[in-house]
Amino acid sequence: MMKSVKKAIVAALCAGTLVVGSVAGTMAYLTSTDEVVNTFTVGNVAITLDEAKVNTAGYPIDENNDKVELSSAPRVKENTYKLVPGHSYTKDPIVHVDEDSEDCYLFVKVENGIADIEAASVQNGYQSIVNQIITNGWIALDGVEDVYYRDANTETAAKGYTVFGNFAIAGDGVVGGNKPADYNGNDKYISDYTSSKIKVTAYAVQKDGFNTANDAWNATFGKSLTNSEAE
Repeated sequence: MMKSVKKAIVAALCAGTLVVGSVAGTMAYLTSTDEVVNTFTVGNVAITLDEAKVNTAGYPIDENNDKVELSSAPRVKENTYKLVPGHSYTKDPIVHVDEDSEDCYLFVKVENGIADIEAASVQNGYQSIVNQIITNGWIALDGVEDVYYRDANTETAAKGYTVFGNFAIAGDGVVGGNKPADYNGNDKYISDYTSSKIKVTAYAVQKDGFNTANDAWNATFGKSLTNSEAE
């Protein structure tokens, strides 16, 4: 009898040990994992500058040199003009900001080689180049001659930023180089300006990191000029 009881106790202990062993075998720590991955891309500021293709009289033309509406003219980097007193010309430099560019300051430097014979502020409905620039929202940069700036952002960049749209030569319409252009009483002859240019240079600087346009200009293009040009 005693032997049977011992066997039963031993059997029970073994059974208990098996149960405990079975429970211990299914236990594991509660764990979870997650991670943060930093992906870096490089910001971008990119611009182009162009103007409508025109003939020497300043009328918009297509690739076949046929006159077209301004909106249909291809965009080019340079045009050649034949200056005539009293005549007006299409010239519409536009700065385009790439759609993936960061918000930036845009600058244009306008070197007007015919300023002395350009039509007065308003003549036959035409404004001077300087007045057009200001009307189009550009602001003269303090302390920097012939340079203007504006903010550019992704919301408005797609349509481009027009610098000015045309120019006109002062005078009474007499063709040729022997008649002085009537500009503030100065004796200026058209023939003196046959090699002159209106040169427009566009620049862009990221806006982030600069408090003012002057800060951005002085830190970048004020030291070393890289540019996109249209003449």
